[in-house]
Amino acid sequence: MVGLERGTVELREHDPAWTRRYEAEVERLQSVAGDRLRAFEHVGSTAVEGLAAKPVIDLVGTVDSLDDATDLVGVLESHGYEYRPNDEVPDRLFFARGPRSNRTHYLSICERESDTYREQVAFRDYLRENPEAAAEYEALKRDLADAHPDDRAAYTAGKSAFVERALQRALDDFEG
Repeated sequence: MVGLERGTVELREHDPAWTRRYEAEVERLQSVAGDRLRAFEHVGSTAVEGLAAKPVIDLVGTVDSLDDATDLVGVLESHGYEYRPNDEVPDRLFFARGPRSNRTHYLSICERESDTYREQVAFRDYLRENPEAAAEYEALKRDLADAHPDDRAAYTAGKSAFVERALQRALDDFEG
């Protein structure tokens, strides 16, 4: 199952169906956006086998130029995505799919050379290649989810020190 109410935190055991959901969403996005979205990556915890995660599929879609990608906003909105223009990440366009009561996908659109792309892919790869780090991350996420089931901001803030430390290690090794 995929989906979670906006602002809440609920972790689920890793589900191999998450990969199939990602692949199905990529096919759907390709049919909607054509070649404007050049490539995709499955990122976030649902992309790491064995890692418990919020059941929301995170995707990165790359474009040649973020400046030229704003025409995708209307296209994606007409196909179930909500554009989140107040996002504080400067090098991406961010979208959520599904009603606020059941978010199913998060989509970041960015350039392949962007910090967003490098950081999301490097962090995913780091967790995939370092089972001890993934286990530590999962334990932290479980503690935070138990403490903050209705406060996504507190949950996210509680992960930040681990994420920053792991991301620095990941970026040192990232070849993208």
